[in-house]
Amino acid sequence: MTTSRIPSDTSPANMNQIELAAYLGLRAAIELANGTANDAGWYRNPHTGEPIARNFGEVVALMHSELSEALEAHRKNLMDDKLPHRSGMEVELADCVIRIFDTAAALGLDVAGALIEKNRFNRDRSDHKLEARRQAGGKAY
Repeated sequence: MTTSRIPSDTSPANMNQIELAAYLGLRAAIELANGTANDAGWYRNPHTGEPIARNFGEVVALMHSELSEALEAHRKNLMDDKLPHRSGMEVELADCVIRIFDTAAALGLDVAGALIEKNRFNRDRSDHKLEARRQAGGKAY
């Protein structure tokens, strides 16, 4: 996977130790998810074996479905049916992350860098501070 859209303030050289560890781990997880999807043939026509471009809308809908399954598992306190030692909620959230990571790699998106950058932004947002959330009209969730 190649990424060409890493802003200079979130390049690995400008990250602190925890950001760099997260970035490298995310990059590895993104490559793992995309490799698994490619190996399973999700980027090939199942009848001809020819390469295909996946429909972005369909892939996003599949991400939504994983989140809905996580909500249902939480609502009913279900264990996962494929990994019965794990809660359904955590496995369905993992499925959503896998789909997001695979899609990011397939589209050449630097989700790892964006996550670091967005986390930095959120850390300093005034509307995310506890005192702002306490005020009338503050974010309750």
